[in-house]
Amino acid sequence: MKRKSVKNAFILTVALATAMSLAACGKKETEITNPSKLGGEGTKAPAATAAPTTAAAKKTVYPLKIKDATGKEFTFDKAPERIASVSPAETEALFAIGLEANIVGVSDYDDYPEAAKTKPKLGSITKPNQEAVIAANANVVFTGVSMNPDTVEKLRALNINLFKVEPKTVDDAIANIQTYGIITDHQEQAEKVVAKMKADRQKVVNAVKDVKQENKKKVYIEFAPGWTVGSGEFMDELIKISGGVNVAGDKNGWYQISEEKIIQQNPSVILFANGVVDSKSKKPLDEIIRTRSGWDAIDAVKNKQVVGLDQNMLSRPGPRLTDGLLEMAKGIYPELVK
Repeated sequence: MKRKSVKNAFILTVALATAMSLAACGKKETEITNPSKLGGEGTKAPAATAAPTTAAAKKTVYPLKIKDATGKEFTFDKAPERIASVSPAETEALFAIGLEANIVGVSDYDDYPEAAKTKPKLGSITKPNQEAVIAANANVVFTGVSMNPDTVEKLRALNINLFKVEPKTVDDAIANIQTYGIITDHQEQAEKVVAKMKADRQKVVNAVKDVKQENKKKVYIEFAPGWTVGSGEFMDELIKISGGVNVAGDKNGWYQISEEKIIQQNPSVILFANGVVDSKSKKPLDEIIRTRSGWDAIDAVKNKQVVGLDQNMLSRPGPRLTDGLLEMAKGIYPELVK
């Protein structure tokens, strides 16, 4: 990922989407004009409505009925043989649980693992190329936080079997990976990924457990120029798990910052997405943060506690999310998290 516009940087998952999320490699995501629109309204986590497993062998029992985050019920008569994904986080999860050979298409922005780059491209994460998706002839197409409900319904009207997730927390991301394991009869592989994620989270929890509430560091995070995240999104949860206090947490979702408000909040740590460059000024995000008028008075800037994080791990609610959590926790409490 080399050159990224403000729009592209946010699109790397989502990012935040939560939007919290998201970026693109050298391509322009024309549909996204307001990063705060990523992530939707939040919906229920996928739920199986038929007993999917046998307790001992962790094998899926078909036919399987299961609902996605939009409430749509899907019936799988067998494990899908042809799988597509138009979400970087979902693509990473599918690869992580051993489905590389079954993946017949990914979004233009899917760049991890390396093998994802060789898969047929299906277009945008917000509005995929309909012809390409149809031509992929996938039994199921997974999509994530960045696709809005209208696009979901338009694709479904074309008889595309589109399964959507809306992770808002680390537990949601974990549950989605388990869901993919159930649908594809790769439960044992999914459980290994989930176990690692849970262990990462517990490592952070243990490291910061003795930090008293009054001593918790105030943290500000900026994932694209002028954009931060408030409460109700997984990025905000990562800050909390890391023992920090999100100075932007008094508002919900992804939103544009008030530079004066951040000065008043005076965070002791500022986190930013590495590699993001403003499309207008051509300045990297860390330079924008350090040179804003009045921000030299902020403790984080004065004490050189402006910390860059991997933008993909930060914004994609997939199997590397807890790698991002570890990186974040080390950035906030380097003396505690090793």
